[in-house]
Amino acid sequence: MNNSMSGKKKSGSILSHAVLILFALSALLPLSLVLLNSFKDQKSIVRNPLSWPETWHFSNYAEAWEAANFGRGFINSILLTGTTILIVLFAASLAGYVLAGNRIKGTKFVTVYFMVAMTVPIQLFLFPLYFVMAKLGLLGNVFAVGVILGAVNLPLAIFLMKSFFMNIPRELEESARIDGATTRQLITGIMIPLVRPGLLTVSIIVGIAAWNEFLVTSTFLQGQNSFTATLGFLSLNNTYNTNQGLMMAASVIMIAPLIIFFLIVQKYFIDGLVSGAVKG
Repeated sequence: MNNSMSGKKKSGSILSHAVLILFALSALLPLSLVLLNSFKDQKSIVRNPLSWPETWHFSNYAEAWEAANFGRGFINSILLTGTTILIVLFAASLAGYVLAGNRIKGTKFVTVYFMVAMTVPIQLFLFPLYFVMAKLGLLGNVFAVGVILGAVNLPLAIFLMKSFFMNIPRELEESARIDGATTRQLITGIMIPLVRPGLLTVSIIVGIAAWNEFLVTSTFLQGQNSFTATLGFLSLNNTYNTNQGLMMAASVIMIAPLIIFFLIVQKYFIDGLVSGAVKG
Protein backbone atom coordinates (compact mmCIF):
# COMPACT_ATOMS: atom_id res chain seq x y z
CA MET A 1 0.00 0.00 0.00
CA ASN A 2 2.77 2.39 0.98
CA ASN A 3 4.72 1.51 -2.17
CA SER A 4 1.62 2.19 -4.27
CA MET A 5 1.08 5.59 -2.64
CA SER A 6 4.76 6.44 -3.00
CA GLY A 7 4.66 5.48 -6.67
CA LYS A 8 1.63 7.70 -7.31
CA LYS A 9 3.28 10.66 -5.57
CA LYS A 10 6.45 10.15 -7.59
CA SER A 11 4.48 9.93 -10.85
CA GLY A 12 2.55 13.06 -9.94
CA SER A 13 5.77 14.89 -9.12
CA ILE A 14 7.36 13.89 -12.44
CA LEU A 15 4.25 15.01 -14.34
CA SER A 16 4.18 18.33 -12.49
CA HIS A 17 7.85 18.99 -13.23
CA ALA A 18 7.34 18.05 -16.89
CA VAL A 19 4.48 20.52 -17.22
CA LEU A 20 6.51 23.26 -15.51
CA ILE A 21 9.49 22.59 -17.79
CA LEU A 22 7.18 22.77 -20.82
CA PHE A 23 5.81 26.13 -19.68
CA ALA A 24 9.34 27.42 -18.99
CA LEU A 25 10.50 26.41 -22.47
CA SER A 26 7.46 28.03 -24.09
CA ALA A 27 8.37 31.29 -22.32
CA LEU A 28 12.14 31.10 -22.90
CA LEU A 29 12.02 30.14 -26.59
CA PRO A 30 10.68 33.49 -27.88
CA LEU A 31 13.14 35.38 -25.66
CA SER A 32 15.99 33.24 -26.96
CA LEU A 33 15.00 33.96 -30.56
CA VAL A 34 14.87 37.69 -29.87
CA LEU A 35 18.33 37.57 -28.29
CA LEU A 36 19.74 35.45 -31.12
CA ASN A 37 18.37 37.68 -33.89
CA SER A 38 19.52 40.84 -32.14
CA PHE A 39 23.06 40.02 -33.33
CA LYS A 40 22.07 39.54 -37.00
CA ASP A 41 21.54 41.84 -39.94
CA GLN A 42 18.22 42.09 -41.77
CA LYS A 43 19.16 39.66 -44.57
CA SER A 44 20.19 36.90 -42.15
CA ILE A 45 16.95 37.22 -40.20
CA VAL A 46 14.80 37.04 -43.33
CA ARG A 47 16.79 34.09 -44.68
CA ASN A 48 16.53 32.00 -41.51
CA PRO A 49 15.49 33.51 -38.16
CA LEU A 50 16.32 30.22 -36.40
CA SER A 51 19.93 30.02 -37.57
CA TRP A 52 23.03 30.93 -35.57
CA PRO A 53 24.52 34.33 -36.57
CA GLU A 54 27.17 34.01 -39.27
CA THR A 55 28.53 37.43 -38.31
CA TRP A 56 27.85 38.91 -34.87
CA HIS A 57 26.52 42.45 -35.30
CA PHE A 58 27.15 43.91 -31.84
CA SER A 59 26.73 47.35 -33.38
CA ASN A 60 22.96 46.74 -33.41
CA TYR A 61 22.89 47.55 -29.69
CA ALA A 62 24.79 50.82 -30.04
CA GLU A 63 22.60 51.90 -32.97
CA ALA A 64 19.42 50.96 -31.11
CA TRP A 65 20.53 52.84 -27.99
CA GLU A 66 21.18 56.01 -29.98
CA ALA A 67 18.16 55.74 -32.29
CA ALA A 68 15.67 55.22 -29.45
CA ASN A 69 17.39 57.80 -27.21
CA PHE A 70 17.44 55.17 -24.45
CA GLY A 71 19.85 57.21 -22.34
CA ARG A 72 17.25 59.91 -21.75
CA GLY A 73 14.39 57.41 -21.97
CA PHE A 74 15.59 55.29 -19.06
CA ILE A 75 16.08 58.37 -16.89
CA ASN A 76 12.50 59.47 -17.65
CA SER A 77 11.20 55.95 -16.98
CA ILE A 78 12.95 55.86 -13.60
CA LEU A 79 11.59 59.28 -12.64
CA LEU A 80 8.07 58.36 -13.79
CA THR A 81 8.09 54.97 -12.07
CA GLY A 82 9.56 56.37 -8.86
CA THR A 83 6.99 59.18 -8.70
CA THR A 84 4.13 56.73 -9.28
CA ILE A 85 5.35 54.32 -6.61
CA LEU A 86 5.84 57.02 -3.97
CA ILE A 87 2.37 58.48 -4.53
CA VAL A 88 0.69 55.08 -4.50
CA LEU A 89 2.52 53.83 -1.39
CA PHE A 90 1.75 56.98 0.59
CA ALA A 91 -1.95 57.10 -0.30
CA ALA A 92 -2.62 53.34 -0.36
CA SER A 93 -0.97 52.65 2.99
CA LEU A 94 -3.02 55.33 4.77
CA ALA A 95 -6.27 54.37 3.00
CA GLY A 96 -5.64 50.66 3.57
CA TYR A 97 -5.08 51.28 7.30
CA VAL A 98 -8.32 53.22 7.61
CA LEU A 99 -10.45 50.79 5.61
CA ALA A 100 -9.01 47.69 7.28
CA GLY A 101 -10.12 48.86 10.73
CA ASN A 102 -13.49 50.38 9.73
CA ARG A 103 -12.23 53.65 11.17
CA ILE A 104 -14.61 55.92 9.24
CA LYS A 105 -18.33 55.94 8.56
CA GLY A 106 -19.26 54.50 5.21
CA THR A 107 -16.26 52.16 4.97
CA LYS A 108 -18.27 49.70 2.89
CA PHE A 109 -19.37 52.47 0.53
CA VAL A 110 -15.78 53.67 0.08
CA THR A 111 -14.62 50.10 -0.52
CA VAL A 112 -17.28 49.61 -3.20
CA TYR A 113 -16.30 52.95 -4.74
CA PHE A 114 -12.69 51.82 -5.15
CA MET A 115 -13.88 48.47 -6.50
CA VAL A 116 -15.93 50.26 -9.16
CA ALA A 117 -12.99 52.58 -9.89
CA MET A 118 -10.87 49.56 -10.87
CA THR A 119 -13.36 48.73 -13.64
CA VAL A 120 -13.49 52.22 -15.18
CA PRO A 121 -11.17 52.51 -18.22
CA ILE A 122 -8.68 55.36 -18.22
CA GLN A 123 -9.71 56.20 -21.80
CA LEU A 124 -12.82 57.94 -20.43
CA PHE A 125 -10.66 60.53 -18.69
CA LEU A 126 -7.99 61.16 -21.31
CA PHE A 127 -9.69 64.13 -22.98
CA PRO A 128 -10.53 66.10 -19.80
CA LEU A 129 -7.11 65.26 -18.37
CA TYR A 130 -5.42 66.44 -21.54
CA PHE A 131 -7.39 69.69 -21.42
CA VAL A 132 -6.37 70.33 -17.80
CA MET A 133 -2.73 69.36 -18.39
CA ALA A 134 -2.53 71.65 -21.42
CA LYS A 135 -4.06 74.57 -19.48
CA LEU A 136 -1.56 74.07 -16.65
CA GLY A 137 1.36 73.73 -19.05
CA LEU A 138 2.20 70.24 -17.81
CA LEU A 139 2.33 68.40 -21.12
CA GLY A 140 5.68 66.63 -21.32
CA ASN A 141 6.13 66.80 -17.53
CA VAL A 142 7.17 63.35 -16.29
CA PHE A 143 6.23 64.05 -12.66
CA ALA A 144 2.71 65.23 -13.59
CA VAL A 145 2.17 62.04 -15.58
CA GLY A 146 3.41 60.10 -12.54
CA VAL A 147 0.54 61.64 -10.55
CA ILE A 148 -1.95 60.42 -13.18
CA LEU A 149 -0.49 56.90 -13.15
CA GLY A 150 -0.56 56.97 -9.35
CA ALA A 151 -4.30 57.68 -9.43
CA VAL A 152 -4.83 54.92 -12.01
CA ASN A 153 -3.04 52.31 -9.89
CA LEU A 154 -4.36 53.47 -6.53
CA PRO A 155 -7.62 51.42 -6.26
CA LEU A 156 -5.86 48.07 -6.65
CA ALA A 157 -3.06 49.15 -4.31
CA ILE A 158 -5.59 50.14 -1.63
CA PHE A 159 -7.23 46.72 -1.76
CA LEU A 160 -3.87 45.01 -1.44
CA MET A 161 -2.76 47.18 1.48
CA LYS A 162 -6.11 46.71 3.19
CA SER A 163 -5.60 42.94 3.16
CA PHE A 164 -2.14 43.32 4.71
CA PHE A 165 -3.39 45.60 7.47
CA MET A 166 -6.19 43.14 8.24
CA ASN A 167 -3.55 40.53 9.08
CA ILE A 168 -2.27 42.66 11.97
CA PRO A 169 -3.93 41.76 15.30
CA ARG A 170 -6.16 44.54 16.58
CA GLU A 171 -4.80 43.91 20.09
CA LEU A 172 -1.42 45.25 18.99
CA GLU A 173 -2.95 48.59 18.10
CA GLU A 174 -4.96 48.70 21.34
CA SER A 175 -1.80 48.06 23.38
CA ALA A 176 -0.01 50.89 21.61
CA ARG A 177 -2.93 53.20 22.31
CA ILE A 178 -2.86 52.29 26.01
CA ASP A 179 0.87 53.08 26.08
CA GLY A 180 0.05 56.57 24.81
CA ALA A 181 1.02 56.25 21.14
CA THR A 182 -0.50 58.86 18.83
CA THR A 183 -2.06 57.90 15.49
CA ARG A 184 1.04 59.12 13.65
CA GLN A 185 3.38 57.14 15.92
CA LEU A 186 1.17 54.09 15.59
CA ILE A 187 1.15 54.17 11.80
CA THR A 188 4.80 55.09 11.17
CA GLY A 189 6.39 53.20 14.07
CA ILE A 190 4.30 50.03 14.28
CA MET A 191 1.87 49.44 11.43
CA ILE A 192 4.02 50.41 8.43
CA PRO A 193 7.01 48.22 9.46
CA LEU A 194 4.64 45.27 9.88
CA VAL A 195 3.26 45.61 6.35
CA ARG A 196 6.63 45.94 4.59
CA PRO A 197 5.94 42.81 2.48
CA GLY A 198 2.76 44.51 1.27
CA LEU A 199 4.59 47.73 0.46
CA LEU A 200 7.16 45.79 -1.54
CA THR A 201 4.48 43.80 -3.37
CA VAL A 202 2.57 46.95 -4.29
CA SER A 203 5.81 48.65 -5.36
CA ILE A 204 6.64 45.81 -7.75
CA ILE A 205 3.16 45.61 -9.27
CA VAL A 206 2.77 49.37 -9.67
CA GLY A 207 6.39 49.86 -10.76
CA ILE A 208 6.21 47.32 -13.58
CA ALA A 209 2.85 48.74 -14.73
CA ALA A 210 4.25 52.30 -14.77
CA TRP A 211 7.47 51.23 -16.52
CA ASN A 212 5.57 49.50 -19.35
CA GLU A 213 2.73 52.06 -19.61
CA PHE A 214 1.98 53.33 -23.10
CA LEU A 215 -1.48 54.90 -23.44
CA VAL A 216 -1.15 57.64 -20.81
CA THR A 217 2.53 58.38 -21.48
CA SER A 218 2.04 58.59 -25.25
CA THR A 219 -0.82 61.05 -24.70
CA PHE A 220 0.88 63.42 -22.27
CA LEU A 221 4.62 63.03 -22.90
CA GLN A 222 5.27 64.92 -26.12
CA GLY A 223 8.69 65.43 -27.62
CA GLN A 224 11.49 62.87 -27.59
CA ASN A 225 13.25 64.49 -24.64
CA SER A 226 10.27 63.58 -22.45
CA PHE A 227 9.85 60.08 -23.90
CA THR A 228 10.17 57.10 -21.59
CA ALA A 229 12.18 54.06 -22.67
CA THR A 230 8.96 52.38 -23.83
CA LEU A 231 7.99 55.32 -26.02
CA GLY A 232 11.53 55.54 -27.38
CA PHE A 233 11.40 51.88 -28.34
CA LEU A 234 8.01 52.23 -30.03
CA SER A 235 9.22 55.27 -31.97
CA LEU A 236 11.65 52.95 -33.78
CA ASN A 237 8.72 51.26 -35.52
CA ASN A 238 8.21 54.25 -37.79
CA THR A 239 11.86 54.74 -38.68
CA TYR A 240 13.53 51.32 -38.47
CA ASN A 241 10.67 48.91 -39.11
CA THR A 242 12.66 47.22 -41.90
CA ASN A 243 15.76 46.68 -39.75
CA GLN A 244 14.65 43.76 -37.63
CA GLY A 245 18.11 43.23 -36.17
CA LEU A 246 18.09 46.71 -34.68
CA MET A 247 14.52 46.24 -33.43
CA MET A 248 15.49 42.96 -31.75
CA ALA A 249 18.46 44.63 -30.07
CA ALA A 250 16.19 47.41 -28.80
CA SER A 251 13.79 44.75 -27.49
CA VAL A 252 16.57 43.10 -25.50
CA ILE A 253 17.58 46.48 -24.05
CA MET A 254 13.96 47.01 -22.98
CA ILE A 255 13.35 43.52 -21.59
CA ALA A 256 16.66 42.89 -19.78
CA PRO A 257 16.20 45.38 -16.88
CA LEU A 258 12.74 44.01 -16.05
CA ILE A 259 13.90 40.39 -16.11
CA ILE A 260 16.92 41.15 -13.92
CA PHE A 261 14.80 43.21 -11.52
CA PHE A 262 12.14 40.53 -11.17
CA LEU A 263 14.71 37.77 -10.67
CA ILE A 264 16.14 39.78 -7.77
CA VAL A 265 12.81 40.53 -6.05
CA GLN A 266 10.73 37.47 -6.97
CA LYS A 267 11.21 35.83 -3.56
CA TYR A 268 9.98 38.92 -1.72
CA PHE A 269 7.15 39.36 -4.22
CA ILE A 270 5.85 35.82 -3.71
CA ASP A 271 6.27 36.03 0.06
CA GLY A 272 4.33 39.28 0.06
CA LEU A 273 1.45 37.86 -1.96
CA VAL A 274 1.24 34.80 0.31
CA SER A 275 1.29 36.82 3.54
CA GLY A 276 -1.35 39.18 2.20
CA ALA A 277 -3.65 36.36 1.17
CA VAL A 278 -3.91 34.84 4.65
CA LYS A 279 -6.82 37.06 5.56
CA GLY A 280 -8.98 39.07 3.30
